[in-house]
Amino acid sequence: MTGRIGGGEGLSLAAVVSLTTLVCGLPLALLFAVGLAPEGTVTLAPLAETAGSRSVQRALWNSLESSFLSAVLASLAGTALALVIGLTNVRAKGALVFLVLIPMMIPPHVTAIAWSQALGPASPVLQWLGLAPAPGSPHPVYTPGGLVALLALQHMPIVFLVVRAALRAFPRELSDAARVSGARGLRRLTRITLPLLAPALLAGFMLAFISALGNFGINALIGIPARYTTLPVLIWRRLAGFGPDVIANVALISVILALVTLVLVVAQGLLQRGMRNALVGLPQQPLAIDLGRMRGAIEAALWAFIALALVLPATALFATALVKTYGLPLAADTFTLSNFAEILFRQSVTLRAFANSTFAAAVAALLIAAISVPLGYFLIVRRGLARKLAGVAAAQADVAYAVPGLVMSIAFILMFLRPLPVFGVSLYGTLAIILIAYVGVFLAIGLKSVTAAYVQIDDSLDDAARVAGAGFARRLLRIYAPLVAPAAASGAILVFLTAYNEVTVSALLWSAGNETIGTTIFNYEDGGYTTLAAAMASVTVFATVLVMLAVNGLARHVPPGTIPWRD
Repeated sequence: MTGRIGGGEGLSLAAVVSLTTLVCGLPLALLFAVGLAPEGTVTLAPLAETAGSRSVQRALWNSLESSFLSAVLASLAGTALALVIGLTNVRAKGALVFLVLIPMMIPPHVTAIAWSQALGPASPVLQWLGLAPAPGSPHPVYTPGGLVALLALQHMPIVFLVVRAALRAFPRELSDAARVSGARGLRRLTRITLPLLAPALLAGFMLAFISALGNFGINALIGIPARYTTLPVLIWRRLAGFGPDVIANVALISVILALVTLVLVVAQGLLQRGMRNALVGLPQQPLAIDLGRMRGAIEAALWAFIALALVLPATALFATALVKTYGLPLAADTFTLSNFAEILFRQSVTLRAFANSTFAAAVAALLIAAISVPLGYFLIVRRGLARKLAGVAAAQADVAYAVPGLVMSIAFILMFLRPLPVFGVSLYGTLAIILIAYVGVFLAIGLKSVTAAYVQIDDSLDDAARVAGAGFARRLLRIYAPLVAPAAASGAILVFLTAYNEVTVSALLWSAGNETIGTTIFNYEDGGYTTLAAAMASVTVFATVLVMLAVNGLARHVPPGTIPWRD
């Protein structure tokens, strides 16, 4: 494979690398420039002063504490579910995997709203069952422990996915050899399976930790009533408070949060490098350890967990949307559909939010697919300088995705607050800045799907096309684009699902007339319009599940693992 870059190929490479740098790397560079070089000279004094603030230290400690504890719980639950579903002969594995992953696809603020309505004194479900806490009693969710539990539930599917993928590449010959040697199930698990899964367990834990660190919806809706402020909430509060130095102040706090995240990412890479082993095989059919008489009890426990984690909060959310006033039990005389009518037909803000989120998420998904196809080609198919430059672009996309969305929001504010050169127009306060932020933050999602498809294409295909005289554009459009199109479509749908409901990125970027679904639900709940928030959240949950079901239609046309809930 030649490393020479032709004219058209070079222009395309320069275009995708420059565009990726513009939407991923440059905003973060500006953020660090404002935080570390406010006067044009690098100095750590402002950063040290901000880090020494008591409120910042308390918020940082709360962020680290809640993220660590929730990551531990998420790792325990996600690993246990992956082991049971991945290694045993439980039935309905496909349905179980799909249901276990739903909490990851539901926005964190919707999770917070659903659980606060499911377990509080005003819970329609608990009132109907006669189990509601006494009026005026403390809300069990509005505590630091409740916040940790919801973060764990939200990020448990991430650990489940990572461990399950490792199990599918597990060399079962080792397990079979141990079984023939007389090692029983528990001994095989503790002496063989878990040690070999150590890199995956670490990766799952760190991903859950980093995700919790940047989570805004749960930290805001649960942490504020619990008086448990974390760094994302502190950034949001400081920016909402305005003031002459607010941008510089939140930029410094954002730099602290970004540095913590990047340190964790680097630490994960170093630790995994030391734990790397070569005992990994190609994807294969999962093991089916016979549970014998215990299968029924274990399956019952699995479905009970699903009912507790999904059915209870979803039922409470839907029931709250069906009552006239929050706090009333769901009965014939309190039943109403007016909340759904209000948000679907009467409220202009919700109609705008649905339109804005659909447009921004769909356009971002299409743009990411369009960028990922050529960038994936340079990253996987090409060699030499082209691959190195594409690798730099991909690394920027990974960092933009790993850094908390609220930090990226501040970065985009810094980038687009002033009018654009030549045009003299500012994108701040418009839907365009949200769209650009979606492309920058979620590019890594679409790129991963496309690169997985490129990896499965034989390199000789490109050589043969070159020998036949096909130029770069012809090779890309006539050969590679059709081959990776299903994976690009799958990645685009995952981007759409993620962007459609999010609140972390748009929480600081929205403005009147440019509301998103996530910010509207958050504002309804924050403003006390609980039944309207529940109705809008119910619609988004229903839409999310429908899209997930529709994605299954692509399962036969994309590489294994592209769709998270399908093998």
